[in-house]
Parts: sequence; C-alpha cells; structure tokens
Amino acid sequence: MLTSDLAAIWLTFKLATLSTVLLLLIGTPIAWWLARTRSVFKGVIGALVTLPLILPPTVLGFYLLVMLGPHGPLGRLTESLGLGLLPFTFPGLVVASMIYSLPFVVQPLQQAFAAIGSKPLEAAATLRASPLDAFFSIVLPLARPGFVTGAILGFAHTVGEFGVVLMIGGNIPGQTQVLSMAIYNHVEAMEYANAHWLAGGLLAFSFVVLLLIHQQRHKASK
Repeated sequence: MLTSDLAAIWLTFKLATLSTVLLLLIGTPIAWWLARTRSVFKGVIGALVTLPLILPPTVLGFYLLVMLGPHGPLGRLTESLGLGLLPFTFPGLVVASMIYSLPFVVQPLQQAFAAIGSKPLEAAATLRASPLDAFFSIVLPLARPGFVTGAILGFAHTVGEFGVVLMIGGNIPGQTQVLSMAIYNHVEAMEYANAHWLAGGLLAFSFVVLLLIHQQRHKASK
C-alpha cells in the first residue's frame, strides 16, 4: 500500500470522526425539535434536513462551493472573521460532510425521540424534574439506539463520500484527498491492484456497518 493511500485512509477516518461528533451535537436539538414540535415550519425544516438524500452530490457540492467561495455570502463571512476561504481545505470538507450526512444522523434520532412519547416526560414533570434534567436522565438513555444508529450511519456515509468532497475539497494529496478519491485515482491510472485493496477494505467496512445496524435494530425490537 502506498504512503499516499495511508494518508488518504487517515484523512478519511479523521474527517468521518470529526463530522460524526459535530453532527451528533448539532443534529440532536434539530431531531428533538422535529419530533416534538407542532410548528407550521416543521415540514420546511424537515425537507431541508432530508434534501441531501435526493439531491445529487455534485449539485450540493457546487452550491456549497459557490456559497463558501470568495463571492459567496459564507465565503465573505469567513474571510471577514479571519478564517480565510474554506473550499479546498480540510475544514471545508468537514462543513460539506456535515451537510451531506445530516439526514443520516437526524432521522434515526428523530425516530427514537418520537418513539419515546410524552408519558415519560409527563411523569418526570410530576416529580418536579426540569425539562433539561428530564432530557438528560430519561430521553437520552431511552434514545440510545437512535444515537448508535445515527453515529454509525453518519460515520459510514462520510467515509463513502465522493461527489461532494470532489467539488468542495478537490483532490489534494495529504490535505483533501480522501479514500474514495484515492480509489478513483488508482482506477484512472489503471493501478487495479491498489484500487482492489482500498475498494475491498471499503466493501468489508460497509458490510460490518450494515451488520451492526441490523444487530442494533434486533436488540431494540426485543
């Protein structure tokens, strides 16, 4: 295995880990709101969250590139804050990965929160527990399967990204070249042996992810 391949594997692991942690932090309040609210805006917010599921990755990557570029609103904002431009950088990959994988984290959490219902919270309220205490002591433990599934799906989806990372990160070795890009480079160069190593590892990883999800759902159904 080439040094560049090891660098791509490490970068992909770092990207997927950081994106998943941030998605759990950001996705939890979004999922909780979607599961509990009766707002007229629920449909709009829900559609925006799930949009990456049906939007072609290159389209999403293109608009992120425009918005984060020097003439985009977010690009001008990051430059004014002294952060520079995010396209073709690792932080840019993190932002793009979070947006692209958001529904894979929010949806399992939303389903887990909705399944809890209101009775446990009402019982906690009769015991004078604050909403925050009830959330951390009752909701989070009961929603644990949703968190596990969301974390697994978010991580795995980030590992397999291609179109979005190509548009927003390019293919810079050691900086933005992730595992999917490394496989593409080997195939383009007709280095099929190296491509087989990486693709086979990704295939095995995908199978393990699906196996873990099925086991998690089986436990939750008992």
